[in-house]
Amino acid sequence: MTITVVNLIPSKFAEAAATGQYTAIARKAVIDKFTATNTGASDVTLSIYLVPNGGTAGTGNQILRTRTIAPNECYTCPEVVGHSLEAGGFIATNCSAASVLIIRCTGREIT
Repeated sequence: MTITVVNLIPSKFAEAAATGQYTAIARKAVIDKFTATNTGASDVTLSIYLVPNGGTAGTGNQILRTRTIAPNECYTCPEVVGHSLEAGGFIATNCSAASVLIIRCTGREIT
């Protein structure tokens, strides 16, 4: 078994639609840190989904539901830390406004 620390989602703006951000290609991926920073002047909301292989982002796999993030706030998303994805599973996010919220996620891939 090999464990590799990886930047699962490099820093990027979250889209204003449910969008796949990372797909586990290893046997398993574990989320160690997930941050969301609001660079705008108004509140925005973020939802995070951990979707199993073959699934789609929806309420059945929503881990963080419409969490409000204030201007200049960096939220560390403790709800997803420690969760894992099997091969083919993916992380999806949905933000209430595009090009405002910067997300980043690091973790480990286990092969």
